[in-house]
Amino acid sequence: MKKYTLKRILTSLFTLLAILLVLFILMQLMPGSPFNDEKLTADMRAALYAKYGLDQPIYIQFFRYVGNMLRGDFGVSYNISKNTPISQLIQSRLPISIQIGGMAVMLGAVVGLVLGIIAALKRDTVFDTIATIISVIGVSVPSYVFALALSYTFGFKLRWFPMLFSAKNIFLPSVSLSMFTMASIARFTRSEMIEVLDSDYMLLAESKGISGPALIFRHALRNALIPIITVLAPLIVDLMTGSLVVEKIFAIPGVGSLLV
Repeated sequence: MKKYTLKRILTSLFTLLAILLVLFILMQLMPGSPFNDEKLTADMRAALYAKYGLDQPIYIQFFRYVGNMLRGDFGVSYNISKNTPISQLIQSRLPISIQIGGMAVMLGAVVGLVLGIIAALKRDTVFDTIATIISVIGVSVPSYVFALALSYTFGFKLRWFPMLFSAKNIFLPSVSLSMFTMASIARFTRSEMIEVLDSDYMLLAESKGISGPALIFRHALRNALIPIITVLAPLIVDLMTGSLVVEKIFAIPGVGSLLV
C-alpha cells in the first residue's frame, strides 16, 4: 500500500511538473511582453528584462519560476497593480472565492445526493424522470446561463436579492456554480445506489430483518458514497473554472475576476 501511494504521489508530481513546463513554454511563445510601452527605450527595456530575470535562458527561468512558486512567491504584477506581489493580490480575493465555492460544493453535494437517492429508490417512476431531467439540464446548461437567469429573475424581477455582489448575494452565485456539481452527483448517486440495491449483500441485510432508513443509509448509501466522493474531488476544481464568468456577472471581487 505504501509503495502504491508513493508511486501515485510521484506520478502526480511529474504530471504537474510537465503541465507547468508546457504552460511556461506556451507563455514564452506568445507574442508581446509586459514591457510593450512605446515610451520605453531599448536600454530601459533591457534593464527591465534584467531586473525580472527575463534575459536568462528559458530553462533557468523555468526552474527559478518553479522554485519561487514552491515558496509561495508568484512574482510581482507589472500591469494590474504595478510592483504588487501576486500573492498579495490573491490573498485579498481568495477568501471570497473559497466562500462562494464552498457553499456551491455543499449545495451541489447535498441536493445531488438527495435527488440521486430518490431517483434510485423510485426507479422508473415520475420522481426518477424529474430527477433525470434536472440532472440533464444541470450538466448541459453552462453555469453563466444559470447566473444570468437567477440574476434576472430573483434580482431584477422579484428583487429578492441584489443583482451585484454583496454579503446577501452569495446565494445566487453559489446556486449558479452548484448546478453542474449537483447534476453530476445526482447521476452518479442514482447509478451507484441502483447497483448497490441490487447487490447480494443488500439481499442478505434484508433477510436479517434490516429495513427502512437503516437499510438505505447504513448499508446502501455507505457503499455507494465511495465512488461518489472520488468524483466530487475534480468537480471542486471545476468550480474555479466555472467561477470565471459567474464572478464577472455578479461583479464578485474574487480570484475568478482576477484571472480574467
